[in-house]
Amino acid sequence: MLTILGFVMIATFLVLIMMKKMSPIAALVLIPALFCVFVGKGAHLGDYVLDGVGNLAPTAAMLMFAIVYFGVMIDVGLFDPIVRGILRFCKADPMRIVVGTAVLAAIVSLDGDGSTTFMITVSAMYPLYKRLKMSLVVMTGVAATANGVMNTLPWGGPTARAATALKVDAADIFVPMIPALACGLLAVFILSYVLGLRERRRLGVLSLDEVLESETRAGEPVLVGAGGEAGAGRVSFTKGGAGKGGLAAGGNSGSVGAGSGSASDSGAASGAAGADADADADDDDGFQGLDPNRPTLRPKLYWFNAALTVLLLTAMIMEWLPIPVLFLLGAALALTVNFPHMPDQKARIAAHAENVLNVTGMVFAAAVFTGVLTGTGMVDSMADWLVSTIPDGMGGQMGLVTGLLSIPLTYFMSNDGFYFGVLPVLAEAGQAHGVSNLEIARASIAGQALHMSSPLVPAVYVLVGMAKVEFGDHTRFTVKWAVLTSLVVLGAGILFGII
Repeated sequence: MLTILGFVMIATFLVLIMMKKMSPIAALVLIPALFCVFVGKGAHLGDYVLDGVGNLAPTAAMLMFAIVYFGVMIDVGLFDPIVRGILRFCKADPMRIVVGTAVLAAIVSLDGDGSTTFMITVSAMYPLYKRLKMSLVVMTGVAATANGVMNTLPWGGPTARAATALKVDAADIFVPMIPALACGLLAVFILSYVLGLRERRRLGVLSLDEVLESETRAGEPVLVGAGGEAGAGRVSFTKGGAGKGGLAAGGNSGSVGAGSGSASDSGAASGAAGADADADADDDDGFQGLDPNRPTLRPKLYWFNAALTVLLLTAMIMEWLPIPVLFLLGAALALTVNFPHMPDQKARIAAHAENVLNVTGMVFAAAVFTGVLTGTGMVDSMADWLVSTIPDGMGGQMGLVTGLLSIPLTYFMSNDGFYFGVLPVLAEAGQAHGVSNLEIARASIAGQALHMSSPLVPAVYVLVGMAKVEFGDHTRFTVKWAVLTSLVVLGAGILFGII
């Protein structure tokens, strides 16, 4: 009975948010509360919720101060050189922009923290996607999948959990898996290329000359037309490809114009798109996040901020202090040095308060979901049922079975629940048929590409919140590609004899 109710609760949650019948926060709170009553344990709801909140409170604190810290670093211009490099590579070509998103997300993922990756990636790429009318779910899907593959780094979490649960060395899990994970990352890059070509066909051929190069200030090109200013560039494009109408760049509206062939058609479409851009002004905020003349820039403190960030990331990897403490200290120091005056500090905190509230609110709502799922015994019951369904004849293929199960289970369960609850049972079954713990551990990280889009992963709410994408839309778009990427990792691991 608990097994059925567990699956029904998860299915109800996913259906309601994908159909946009409930907001994620409301669904994360109300649905588990209702099912807790159905199970007959409504009297214990308070205990389950408090247990869940207690478990996720450090994560919420980490995200709160990480958002403030990296928000300040973006404000003061620490990541502007990276953004300039990505934009020079992209050149307003939708295919290059999507590939650039995957590359940037993979590089930043080396720090092992999903929320950091998503904050930097979205801050860099969001203005281009909005300005060129590209699909934002493509950005969130590619970023989440790339981060999922890179999340298997020894300091990223899953590998360390698998090593701890099965009492093996993390390096013995990760190093042999590098070829398989490289195949997974290559699959993400190929996926981004294909999705980029699809966006290019949908939007047409673009020219970004005016957007990137029409203004040069203090020897630096404008990163993106800073909407609303005289002389800000306009991107014009011709639907259907080059040679079907003039590629035009110029003017002062900072809009995206869509042409259909003739010069008059192109001009009319540009005017209509200009109106759309005006309507989106509140959403775009003039792309001031990439304005090279924004008042929050601190060029004289650039190397201090770079050194502080490197020190912070090093401390995270080396585990000198708990991550929430590191970000708390880092945020306080960054605010004090970059904005020594109290009104400026308050202004920076207020500027990022919306993201902080959205993300931490979602984390605490997720605590209700995970608290009920764990406290009522649904997770254990679901895991036991899944393991019991494995045919005896598959015992020698427990590596494959573990890899396949890791894809859905790490999506529907927290990493802790899977690695400390389910994985030891799978490993025990494998040992009975001569499959080593190392093979089981390696197979267990194959599903991480999908895991990063799980509703139980707090970082995904940073991604969809900053990108202004509905979680249901992100889920519908991303799940199929993330599953495919996970299967590539698993297949490569089996092909190379790693699993």
